[in-house]
Amino acid sequence: MELIWLGTAYLSGLIASRIYFPPLVGYLIAGYVLCAFGIKADNTLHHVAHIGIELLLFSVGLKLNLGSLLRREVLSVGSLHLLIVTAVSILVFFAFGGLVSGGLVLGISLAFSSTILAVKVLDDNGELSTMYGRGVLSILILQDFVAIALLAFANNQQPTPWALCLLLLPLLRPVAYRLLNLSRDDELKLLLGVSMALSGGMLAEYVGISSDIGALLMGIMLAGHPDIDGLSEKLWSIKEMFLVAFFLQIGLTGLPGYSEILQALGLLSLLPLQGGLFFILFILFGLRARTAFVSSLALMTYSEFALITSKSVVDAGLLPLVWQPIIGLAVALSLAVAAPLNYFSHRLFSMLEPFLTRFERKVNHPDRLPSTIGTAEWLVVGMGRTGISAYLEFNRQEKLVLGLDADPSVLQSLLAEGRRVVYGDAEDTELWDKLPLGRINGIILTIPEFEVRASAIMQLKARQFNGSIGTVCFHTNEENKLYQLGATFVIQPLVEAGKYLVENMIYAKKQANRYNATP
Repeated sequence: MELIWLGTAYLSGLIASRIYFPPLVGYLIAGYVLCAFGIKADNTLHHVAHIGIELLLFSVGLKLNLGSLLRREVLSVGSLHLLIVTAVSILVFFAFGGLVSGGLVLGISLAFSSTILAVKVLDDNGELSTMYGRGVLSILILQDFVAIALLAFANNQQPTPWALCLLLLPLLRPVAYRLLNLSRDDELKLLLGVSMALSGGMLAEYVGISSDIGALLMGIMLAGHPDIDGLSEKLWSIKEMFLVAFFLQIGLTGLPGYSEILQALGLLSLLPLQGGLFFILFILFGLRARTAFVSSLALMTYSEFALITSKSVVDAGLLPLVWQPIIGLAVALSLAVAAPLNYFSHRLFSMLEPFLTRFERKVNHPDRLPSTIGTAEWLVVGMGRTGISAYLEFNRQEKLVLGLDADPSVLQSLLAEGRRVVYGDAEDTELWDKLPLGRINGIILTIPEFEVRASAIMQLKARQFNGSIGTVCFHTNEENKLYQLGATFVIQPLVEAGKYLVENMIYAKKQANRYNATP
């Protein structure tokens, strides 16, 4: 049975990727195909999917900085969105009469966005740490905590008083850090990460809280460790593998009939209203149109949580059984539609930019772009290890340099060290419009994602930038593409490191020979 699940998922994912859809769309279709052949999900698949969600949330926690998440504008948007949808749900289900409590629970749960899809898309695009990525995560975390209370109401359960003890997990950080330091082998680090994710989930379930929240809190406890990037990379593949089970089981829950399909399509047609509401709220709280648009797209889905609440309210007799396949299909369709939209979100905004920017408020935007670069003559975009190294070398040669990065926590850390850095997202077309490029001698792009580096080079060339453009590549087939787009020079860090090692080894050998030959 496992081979059938995996084989069908692989073939469907392969077909989806070949027609430029994310593989997860193929996994969703694979679930319905298997269901059509009479194959059902069993406890094994549910258990594997559950582990995948815990690993995903644990990985998110590893990258979280709670201080950067608790921003007024995103928390206000998340709270107001839930309140508005709750009010509308009450009116709608009251107007239809009967089953108000079950309809209300279901209506509120449909206001939640898919944590799985949003986090996966942000992670795949390398945007989890960007300003808009952190804003989306902040709203998703708020929704998850509200979901706990909602599920407790639906199941007539509530967390135990011991649930507050989960807030004490950060006190165990020294112990967790010590364990990670002791785990020098890669496989030990991987085992430690998986064990901590599962133990966080188990502790949360024991005190009546969603296991996902426990895994997230356990990841937050480890966040900030110097080796956390390595641990996150090691968890990536195993997390992706387990998540395939989650997307498969959505389709395996059952095939809806004709009338249920129409109702699911009706729910799907309401998604633009949800995305529009998010966009309006983001704009009202002073965010730029670009940030509001890409954030709204990431949140414009129905949550996998709706699958859980629909089962709960049906089991409690608050809604008819027919609602389960309706909600299952609505969630699956929303994920299938949202995945490609999010993949092309920046391109979509570029097409709609003249229209959407009309709605921006004339205020001091929290996500404002730099309008001046002072006396800088060189720019370094992407202040990771490579970017910082380039920045320091410019400083050593007494060049006027400015660093740009889209990660607020990185900027905060570098500013505390006295570095000259400002906020800037390389994919943002407005960034290159605002910068006085005529004064810049050269720009170094060190962003990890190839698509972002390529997009930045194209935008610079479209604005007749005549300075030098230096960048990095990590695969041989990327080098020629970057040169064709207009890069002045491209280096492969690992290749250059090998050359540098050989040059220094030969030089050291020559020096040793000269020393030995001296009488």
